[in-house]
Amino acid sequence: MAVGQEMIETADELEQFERQVDQMLHAAAFPHAHYRMRAWRPPMDVFETEDAIIVKIEIAGMSPDDFSISFLDRVLTVQGSRQDVDAKLTYHRLEIPYGDFHVEVFLPGTYMANQIEARYENGFLYITLPKSTEEHRVPIRVQTQ
Repeated sequence: MAVGQEMIETADELEQFERQVDQMLHAAAFPHAHYRMRAWRPPMDVFETEDAIIVKIEIAGMSPDDFSISFLDRVLTVQGSRQDVDAKLTYHRLEIPYGDFHVEVFLPGTYMANQIEARYENGFLYITLPKSTEEHRVPIRVQTQ
C-alpha cells in the first residue's frame, strides 16, 4: 500500500473516531435527546437583499413534500428525512448523510409571515422571508405607585 493511501486511511479513521467521541459526549451530556443526536444538519447560507432574508439549504435528493418548514417567534425551522435508496453491499466511503435532519435559524427583524415562500431547485431549498415595511411600535405607559 502506498504511503499516501495509508495517510488517507488514517485521516478517515481519525475523523470517524472524532465523530464517535462527539456522539458519546453528547449522549452523556444530553441523555434524553435521542432525536437530536440522530438528526444531522445540512449546510446553510443566510443572506439579505433589500426586500427579504433568503435562507438557502443544500439538500440534494429530496422532493418538495419531504420538507417540513415553520416560522415561529423569529425562528425558522426546517426538518425532514433524506432516504438512501441505493442498494449497497459494502461501503468504501460513507460521507453523504441520510435520515432525519433538522435546521433552526434565528432571524432578527420583522417579516410578512403570510408571504414567506419556499422553493426547491437543483438540490437547494430556498426560503424567502419578505421584510415587513410596517413599524411595530407599542406604546408603554410608566406606572406610578
